[in-house]
Amino acid sequence: MSEAQAPQITFDDFSKVDIRVGTIVEADAFPQARKPAIKLVIDFGPDIGRKTSSAQITAHYQPSALLGRQVLAVVNFAPRRIGPYVSEVLTLGFSDASGAIVLAMPERSLQNGARLF
Repeated sequence: MSEAQAPQITFDDFSKVDIRVGTIVEADAFPQARKPAIKLVIDFGPDIGRKTSSAQITAHYQPSALLGRQVLAVVNFAPRRIGPYVSEVLTLGFSDASGAIVLAMPERSLQNGARLF
């Protein structure tokens, strides 16, 4: 599924988006969500701490297989209520050919909280 390129932005626009790496320390099914999702708790290190996220990633991932994986997330969005759950960060991923989400993950282990530049 391809989308048109987003409008051009400045470097200052990009620098406002705080994308960090964190390690998934908890992952549970989220049956209350309107679309199938997994509730995540992600550790972003001592400066940011642990944050929650609801991720629509059930096509490719089981909760138990996510523990210990590092993922990328936007950590400076306002929290968003999803049913009874508050999602504090946006876990990042890409749509595959069928529209299912594949997580964005670093190729090597990084310190939790490392920022994407």
